[in-house]
Amino acid sequence: MFPDRRSRSFLDPAVLSKLAGFPLHARKPMQGTVSGRHPSPHRGSSVEFAEYRKYVPGDDLRRLDWRAYGRSDRFYVKEFEADTNLRCCLVLDTSGSMDFGAPKISKIEYGRKLAGAIGYLAAQQGDAVGLACVADGLVRTVPPRRNPAHLMAVFDVLEQAKPQGTTGLAEVLHELAETVRQRALVVIISDLFVEPESLRSCFQHLRFRKHDVAVFHLLDPLELNLNFHRPMRFLDMEGGPAIFAEPNEIADRYQKAVREYLENLKAVVLESAVDYHRTLIDEAYEQVIIRFLVGRTTSQGVR
Repeated sequence: MFPDRRSRSFLDPAVLSKLAGFPLHARKPMQGTVSGRHPSPHRGSSVEFAEYRKYVPGDDLRRLDWRAYGRSDRFYVKEFEADTNLRCCLVLDTSGSMDFGAPKISKIEYGRKLAGAIGYLAAQQGDAVGLACVADGLVRTVPPRRNPAHLMAVFDVLEQAKPQGTTGLAEVLHELAETVRQRALVVIISDLFVEPESLRSCFQHLRFRKHDVAVFHLLDPLELNLNFHRPMRFLDMEGGPAIFAEPNEIADRYQKAVREYLENLKAVVLESAVDYHRTLIDEAYEQVIIRFLVGRTTSQGVR
């Protein structure tokens, strides 16, 4: 379908073929520009009945329900759910910490795979796809559009993304909440090296602007387990000072801090009604996307 035949390191045709049978649904009504498969806040033409309402002068007479008139001696108009397309805005964290990862794959590489596959699936069903690369600010941005050539521009930016700099995710999410036009599906792919309380206001801002928010929280198993057995020099990948430590001496405090962070983050995403996915980067990314898509299919219909 797409004009670009270049091989992309983050796109696997076998995986995309496996995912093709899973539609990408919005959890909230979207405001698109053409007919699509997502619920709209407006009424329109569809096969799905919504409700009756009283006839008012100017309504299309073809939508009158004569059976309802025969039962009640009053004029009623049938209304149907309108379906539209959506804007899918991919937000990829490209700060320095995203360069961390196991020997097989880093967080940034895993994030590229997630973003590439989700963008491809959205474009396949006629949705607009855009991308924002985030470090200490907006590094690169591609506004959502719905054509195959535009998707290639998104892939080019994904391919060129390099992890460097500090994390300014919270500030950028506030900016995107205001600058992304109309309602959108905002997919955030990050290791979330941000205080949970600062994320709370970001998520609530996005939700206030009627955006549907999904978060893939990328974690390396080493970050959770601190599985080191000798003194190590730990580097801050976002430019902070290095720390020399004996892992066995700090393991208990480290595990406690990680647990508290994850518990606080869980509370934030639950209160903000965010579609949150904690993701270990040693798991096959297609399984992560399948869970994401299936979860959205089961929750479809919330208006």
